[in-house]
Amino acid sequence: MAAAKFERRDGRWGRIRGNWATLLLPINDDDSIDLARLADEIDHLIAAGVDGIYSNGTAGEFHNQTEEEFDSIQQLLADRCKAAAMPFIIGACQPDPRISVERVRRAARLEPEAIQVILPDWWPVTTAEATDFLGMAAEAAGSTPLVLYQPPHAKRVFAPAELAAILTRVPEVVGVKLADGDLSWYEQARQHLGAWGIYVPGHHLATGVKQDVAVGAFSNVACLNPSGAQLWTASMASDIEQALEVEQRLRTFLEVHITPLAKVHGYSNAALDKLLAAIGGWADIGTRLRRPYRWLGPQIVSGLREKAKAALPEIML
Repeated sequence: MAAAKFERRDGRWGRIRGNWATLLLPINDDDSIDLARLADEIDHLIAAGVDGIYSNGTAGEFHNQTEEEFDSIQQLLADRCKAAAMPFIIGACQPDPRISVERVRRAARLEPEAIQVILPDWWPVTTAEATDFLGMAAEAAGSTPLVLYQPPHAKRVFAPAELAAILTRVPEVVGVKLADGDLSWYEQARQHLGAWGIYVPGHHLATGVKQDVAVGAFSNVACLNPSGAQLWTASMASDIEQALEVEQRLRTFLEVHITPLAKVHGYSNAALDKLLAAIGGWADIGTRLRRPYRWLGPQIVSGLREKAKAALPEIML
């Protein structure tokens, strides 16, 4: 992609820019992780030419793995990405701070581009506690930089000014993945978060670029189709207005056909991201989640695939 559009401010985030695709775990009927299908998925993402691949976000079901499984997933990702010179990030996310820090320590040995963490999530952290935890993670990571994942469902979601006060004290954090907001939010982000790489939701990326805030996305659009998401991201460097028009259709498709599955029926974000991948049909991942979380059956996929093709020909290649 034409990365120049994402060359914002001091660029401490290095190659962590553009369209990053998430690993989605193929789950067998016995609830085990199918590592063979996961390897095939990684190969598909590499072939799609995405800007990078990351593991163990929400869609990667980081909250429902053993430590042995965590290590197997990260080793597989590292081996395949290094062989292909593909940038990768390891998510060491875990609600338990002790487990998370140990995941960070082990992840650093695999030499990822960065390590992504969440804040401790059983009890809401104070500003001082958030700063202390990130310092603990930074010490465990050594020379590997950190990206903070601040999802809207976190127990404590910090405003841009609050985030800046925390991150200034932990220079090892080079970026933040978060939900964006209205024009007022973007103004606050420009004012307070210019020193960090900001990663907005994938289907808001053109807006984030237009507002001169986002350097990339850990992208739900890449769940739908990694190749299409990559082309759309690249188009933002040459025709941002056309990219915004595609974004509006993306938002409408998600609001009409996908979001109600969460708001009305209670399905998780991980279930929705796996559904998007099934609609895209680019790899054999399946829609199943690990129990006890519910997933959407394959019977709804074909109808949604036709709707996605009609609404988003630029993405559904």
